[in-house]
Amino acid sequence: MTRRVVVTGAAGLCPLGRDWPTIREGLQNRRSGVSRAEAWASVRGLKTRLAAAVPDFRRPKHYSRKQVRGMGRVSLLSARAAEGALTQAGLLGDAVLQSGRCGISFGSTSGSPPAIETYAEKVTVDRSLQGITSSEYLRLMSHTTAANLAHFFSVRGRIIPTNSACTSGSQGIGFAYEAVRHGLQDVMIAGGAEELHVICTAVFDILYATSTRNDAPHEQPRPFDRDRDGLVVGEGAAVLVLEAYEHAVARGANILAEVVGFATNCDGAHVVNPNTATMRAVMEGALRDAALEPGEIDYVSAHGTATEVGDIAESTATAGLFGKRPPVSSLKGYMGHTLGACGALEAMAAVYHLHEGWLAGNLNLATVDPRCGDLNYLTETRDFDGRTAMSNNFAFGGVNTSLIFARV
Repeated sequence: MTRRVVVTGAAGLCPLGRDWPTIREGLQNRRSGVSRAEAWASVRGLKTRLAAAVPDFRRPKHYSRKQVRGMGRVSLLSARAAEGALTQAGLLGDAVLQSGRCGISFGSTSGSPPAIETYAEKVTVDRSLQGITSSEYLRLMSHTTAANLAHFFSVRGRIIPTNSACTSGSQGIGFAYEAVRHGLQDVMIAGGAEELHVICTAVFDILYATSTRNDAPHEQPRPFDRDRDGLVVGEGAAVLVLEAYEHAVARGANILAEVVGFATNCDGAHVVNPNTATMRAVMEGALRDAALEPGEIDYVSAHGTATEVGDIAESTATAGLFGKRPPVSSLKGYMGHTLGACGALEAMAAVYHLHEGWLAGNLNLATVDPRCGDLNYLTETRDFDGRTAMSNNFAFGGVNTSLIFARV
């Protein structure tokens, strides 16, 4: 048995704002969420000072201390996004959450970095367990977001932690889609999150993959641009509520879009360097799953990290499959690379692009790198009457994902 899967709720937080209307305003007005992280100047050897943080985010006042004692910032961001999506779907507090027919598929690159830092320092530097609380591990464990969401919303269905770096959010949505499609659950809370911390930025800085144009934060990063010099790490969270079409219709839910295709694969060749062939293969897999031809995709949301090898490999794979017909854009020029959250944030935007009828163009793309694929790079906000949108993400470890959404 296979079922249609629809999106009935979509909410997120990112460097552009703490809800979709604010994020929409930032995208449509081509506003950058990147700024300088002055506190990072104390880290010896760190070349970048650029970061993209969710503005003015604190624990919501209606979240009790008991509810959040095992939550780091990454889980708090996740809970806030989930609360917004469930509210929009009309399922916040609904009995289905505790019925066993609702599950969670959600991930992040790691647990909360400050908790990891505290735990490691106490044990390995201070050589003492004194001062480590029992909640510390709950904040640092790799599946902290998924587990905390289950506890926070009393969800009793299946739980799928997706901790696959930059595909954490998109795999979360894809695996949730499969669970609903095959009748294993009626509703899934799906997505990904990331918490900004210098530890995350340092990984890319060591690889010479970060932007070091520290005096021009709003002009970085520059996906697909000839003059790009690297990525900017950001933070955020996004949640899609996925639901069986019949279940949604029966309760009179407002449907935003339909998930019609998903594929994930692995390069199996190199942990860091992307592979054009497997990038194309994952897009082809999503097309097969959706029973669509390349010519039926009306927009491509690109991963577009603003790294040389990533941009060239991805754009070449995309051009080889789609040519120059569909508009292509990356959102990372606006909000930086939000790592485990990016696949979910970009999927959320793709859903709203279809639902609201507009597209966000690439930010900071002045001159396309001639080594990139020959694509229809969108550089401005425009109206959109297309029926389908593909959202692609590619992660360290050679993990690739492709999601396809359609108007209902």
